[in-house]
Amino acid sequence: MSNTSRRHFLAAAGMAAAAPFFPALVRPAHAAVTLTLGHGAAPGNPRAVAAEKFAELVAAKTQGAVRVNIAGAEQLGSDAAMLTSLRTGALDFSINSQGPVGNLVPEINALGLPFLFQTADQATQVLEGDVGQELAQRMEPAGMTLLSWWDNGIRHVTNSKRAVQTPADLKGLKLRVPSDVMLMDIFKALGASTEQIAFGELYIALQQGVVDGQENPLANIESSKLYEVNRYISLTGHVWQSNPFLMSRIARAKVGAPELQAIGQAAQEAGALQRQLMREADTQLLAKYRADTSLHVNEVDPAPFREATAPVVQAWRNRKGVGQFVSRLVDAASA
Repeated sequence: MSNTSRRHFLAAAGMAAAAPFFPALVRPAHAAVTLTLGHGAAPGNPRAVAAEKFAELVAAKTQGAVRVNIAGAEQLGSDAAMLTSLRTGALDFSINSQGPVGNLVPEINALGLPFLFQTADQATQVLEGDVGQELAQRMEPAGMTLLSWWDNGIRHVTNSKRAVQTPADLKGLKLRVPSDVMLMDIFKALGASTEQIAFGELYIALQQGVVDGQENPLANIESSKLYEVNRYISLTGHVWQSNPFLMSRIARAKVGAPELQAIGQAAQEAGALQRQLMREADTQLLAKYRADTSLHVNEVDPAPFREATAPVVQAWRNRKGVGQFVSRLVDAASA
């Protein structure tokens, strides 16, 4: 674990070395504790692959004292439902999504400001600094400990009707977006109508024409085979989003200090793998989709999209309660 990552986890997770933060939440080690991790990604997705790696690392680092059972592909409900389970202690870990977490910690929504980050590496660098530390601290009162920032990718628009080359091409399209206030603001500014549909139900919704399209990183489009029902893939790159890897504060009391430290290290290492897999997926999948003659893949000029969504950025700068954080985040992203 790098020095930056180690400092980040110590500040965010309240491990034994940071005992003054949450001393009552750390107990001596228990033998053979089994914890459950829930996430919404389909099998083969980088998030799902790295979740398995996390479980493997935890078992190795704790010498079998802690085991992790994984329930992926929304087996335990939507991301919002998993957050509720996490906060009540019914679920121990969740590799969740930015929008639902933002309903509890409004500042996290700002990570999805339009065109804030050009690459995932840029976003990760910002989140390993003061901005990420502040967000981690804000999650604690909501009953969640941040273990690591995972990568939900640069997002692109797909649909079944036409190529999206300018904002005008979005008008009249009905797009599924997750329950994420920032994405709703962005697509309202771009002229599309939006529907909130659980990710596990998205393929059927697209297939049946409930919505015309959606937006996701290429890795999610691939693992859920959304390209089968959306033949137009437009590389809008409108936002980057995170997958916060969270641990229930209640679950922390189930393990001892050495095991908690091992869990934090495993989350960081598995997160590095997940981010690497996302980078590789972008390159490989873009080549695959461009070579597929049944698909239409198009680049876009981001300038008109930036112009159309500039009022969203300004509105969030002025937003009561989060405006100052938004300004600090924008400054950090442009540094």
